Amino acid sequence: MHEDVFMSRLRRMPHPSEHRAAERPLDRDEAERVAETMRAFGSASRLRLLWALLEHERTVEQLVAAVGMEQSAVSHQLRLLRQQRLVSVRRDGRRAFYRLHDHHLPELLTAMRHHHEHVHPPTTIALPADMEAAHPS
Repeated sequence: MHEDVFMSRLRRMPHPSEHRAAERPLDRDEAERVAETMRAFGSASRLRLLWALLEHERTVEQLVAAVGMEQSAVSHQLRLLRQQRLVSVRRDGRRAFYRLHDHHLPELLTAMRHHHEHVHPPTTIALPADMEAAHPS
């Protein structure tokens, strides 16, 4: 088998039906691997980059503009995110387009934000426009 075909099959994303039950016990080795991946979420700059990729893929230049960081810092953080397979890159000539690695990440990022809002509620809650009109201050 050609090496490129072998590697693409080896790295393919499991279909949801191929995942093992999430409720199963977490052994020591798997816990270490999961913890290593989760450490990548422990940086505000990496989180901002991941959020910037929620809607669509972007170039480094677009990410620099979106998050307001230096290009060297963005490139460094993207390298770390790629190592943890949280982002992947698509090349088109000399341009590189970064995107979230898989379909789990938008759900995970959303759950992280909602959890944070749940345990650290904002001091004021913005009401939707239709509710605000019904309940003026």
